[in-house]
Amino acid sequence: MLAAVGTPEFHEHSKLLYGEPSRPNADGRTTPLALARTVDDLSRSVAEIDLGAPAPACHLATGVADGIRAAVEERFGDDAPEVIVVDELSANALAGPRSIRIRRDACFTDKDLQQLLHHEAFVHVCTSINGRRQTNLPILGASHAGTTRTQEGLAVFAEFISGSMEPERFRRLGDRVLGIQMSIEGASFLDVYEFFLERVGIEGQAFENARRVFRGGVLEGGAPFTKDVVYLDGLLRVTDFFRVAVQEGRADCLLLLFCGKLDVEDIPVLARLVEEGMCELPLYLPPWMEDRRFLVSYLTLSRFLAGVDLESVRAHFAELLHETPILSKPD
Repeated sequence: MLAAVGTPEFHEHSKLLYGEPSRPNADGRTTPLALARTVDDLSRSVAEIDLGAPAPACHLATGVADGIRAAVEERFGDDAPEVIVVDELSANALAGPRSIRIRRDACFTDKDLQQLLHHEAFVHVCTSINGRRQTNLPILGASHAGTTRTQEGLAVFAEFISGSMEPERFRRLGDRVLGIQMSIEGASFLDVYEFFLERVGIEGQAFENARRVFRGGVLEGGAPFTKDVVYLDGLLRVTDFFRVAVQEGRADCLLLLFCGKLDVEDIPVLARLVEEGMCELPLYLPPWMEDRRFLVSYLTLSRFLAGVDLESVRAHFAELLHETPILSKPD
């Protein structure tokens, strides 16, 4: 990829490593692009509805860092990563194998602390620590392109199962996929920048969002960097794996995803290595995986609902809602 920066070949390499918006899931039908468009549609439909969010507030980086620091020290003890506030960072926060960095001038919402905690600390850092402890399989402690989709999918799933996901965050993940697809179809950097500007209304943030799409690719369009597809693509794959594992009575396999940095397709081999004593089960787990009662209950309901004929149900309740007056916003 580095040798092909700024050329169409860069895009071809990124597709091989990270996928693309229109690549079907294991069912041969659903795609990250379809999920992104669904999220966009639903976000628009609830945009004017009061969902009970508290008044907007800007939580400072130092306060967020203190909250994350206390949580990781409680969960990981002596293995807890360092939590530091830095002056320059491309994202609001970024987790590495041994540290979580938070940008000093970033402004955080009420949900950001929990999202960062469950996404960055309880997945990315957690799997790094568990992977580094694998004396026979040190590769499980290293991040690489082959693990990215599962890692990010697991991290986004963690936001859902912990109750820290919210529509605006979900839409931002979907917008990344839509921006990549726009570029694949020929949109230039300026076109995608204007798309994000209309979405977020902040020039600096719109520029950063567009930069993520075009980093290493072709600014004129047609050959973007597809890495940000992994958030929704990975979410679909990890969720499907969880649902099927529970359906098949194989909830024992769920722990394996936290042995280190791995791909969900590695599970059969990893299980054999555990049986042979070559791989250790994870020492650290996020709260929702440590106590799996809610997870299994949630996945059981999710699996059942997947078989419901939603069109028939929609026709019934759409008629009911059509007869229901729209409630005005409370004063």
